Amino acid sequence: MLTFLFSAVFCATYLSPILSHVKGTDFTEQDMSHYSYLEKAYPYDELRPLTCDGQDTWGSFSLTLIDALDTLLVLGNHTEFQRVATLLQDTVDLDTDVNASVFETNIRVVGGLLSAHLLSKRAGMDVEEGWPCSGPLLRMAEDAARKLLPAFQTPTGMPYGTVNLLRGVNPGETPVTCTAGVGTFILEFSSLSRLTGDPVFENVARKALRALWRTRSNLGLVGNHIDVITSKWVAQDAGIGAGVDSYFEYLVKGAIMLQDEELLAMFHEFDKSIKNYTKFDDWYLWVQMHKGTVSMPVFQSLEAFWPGLQSLIGDISSATKTFHNYYSVWHQFGGLPEFYSIPQGYTVDKREGYPLRPELIESAMYLYKATGDPTFMQLGRDAVESIDKISRVNCGFATVKDVRDHKLDNRMESFFLAETIKYLYLLFDPENFLHNTGTEFELGGLQGDCILSAGGYVFNTEAHPLDPAALHCCSRYQSERRELQDTLISLSQPLRPAADQSEEPQESIALKPGERRTARALSCPTQPFSAKLAVMGQVFSDDS
Repeated sequence: MLTFLFSAVFCATYLSPILSHVKGTDFTEQDMSHYSYLEKAYPYDELRPLTCDGQDTWGSFSLTLIDALDTLLVLGNHTEFQRVATLLQDTVDLDTDVNASVFETNIRVVGGLLSAHLLSKRAGMDVEEGWPCSGPLLRMAEDAARKLLPAFQTPTGMPYGTVNLLRGVNPGETPVTCTAGVGTFILEFSSLSRLTGDPVFENVARKALRALWRTRSNLGLVGNHIDVITSKWVAQDAGIGAGVDSYFEYLVKGAIMLQDEELLAMFHEFDKSIKNYTKFDDWYLWVQMHKGTVSMPVFQSLEAFWPGLQSLIGDISSATKTFHNYYSVWHQFGGLPEFYSIPQGYTVDKREGYPLRPELIESAMYLYKATGDPTFMQLGRDAVESIDKISRVNCGFATVKDVRDHKLDNRMESFFLAETIKYLYLLFDPENFLHNTGTEFELGGLQGDCILSAGGYVFNTEAHPLDPAALHCCSRYQSERRELQDTLISLSQPLRPAADQSEEPQESIALKPGERRTARALSCPTQPFSAKLAVMGQVFSDDS
């Protein structure tokens, strides 16, 4: 187990235990005081590490405070988690006249609050009766998600990219949004629906996914930006990187978390087309979605999540080969530039920066868990040493403006604390509770009979862990309550003729004509979903 060196800070505290483990570095309490988001930047969204102050970037709601909260618990700092969670409840106000990204608010704010809610009991906080089906952080997550719902009120069901948190969608808002901005809601929104009993969130997320699915080309590919009013593709570059990435991620993780065959079928169809048209020598290029011709022979740093996703479906061989390609770029620069020209073997003009992104480290964590190969651990060591050497400054860790000369930019994005640090720590801490394989659990629910926190956590695209067992626990209760209500109502009303049963059941758009999706009984998982998924690539076991 790694040694924890903590003080009430939000930056070097996170990297210091990893540095201690890897390099034997020690940090004093006085050292720590210089690396504080709370001290230097709160209540702004982000810390500016070069000038030791803060700035608002994504919505002016103390974003780093929300996004980094669950990382505190992952690193074992229960008291700081409790303090920050209480501070959030007392200070964060989402009723503000601010234009916010629907995508970013969902993955960072809604996802961060949901994760913190589900982890609050483990952190030693007093929880409400009936937790995890109720709680203050859950209500905050629900409030944040409701602010986003007006964006989904389009003819297609695909959401606008921006919404005003107070007034809804502005009249002049552009209808063009990226693919990921349409398809990256099913984890957070289905969690909300199943925890609270309100189906509206899951319904809009599924409608958006299905609308996007229907727009794919004859080659089975989707583009990069789409008009959410007309369903017409505006940018027709197809790939796995920026603007598209988390759409594919959520099909796989949604299938795991919800035990949903339709989502998995969608991904497998996409995966075939991606391999057929974009994969070259274990790199993934950008191609024209209708023709399959190469449009951009570049590797984007955001694509580095792909080997980790491949490991989740059991494609370890392909994942490992692609990971080594990406790792070679890291070796070349000490970080991943945003764009890397594969033919030239060098950075792309004006895309030379490395904002301390987590994707390659994320893949290393998944692949190390799947294989035990020390190569993936070595990437973690390299990452820790590079980040410490290149980006560490007086008040935090700064974005690398140019990987060629390691010049820095005055920004530390919240995902550095939410994702990069978390995945690094989990890579080096095999005994962490998030790696639980069912040997530990806790009880919860309104009757206190739900098995929770037994493992199988599913990370959203901002590395916020969600517990599928909690979703089943609360949705089971909601289902039982609805059945009771229906029974009581039926007893109070006169009998009516039975409804016509001749209507054909609706077919799933992801199944072949004539096929029907079989309803499967869910149960609280006592074994992690990763055990069903990563070893042999099988998602759905007979008893799931």
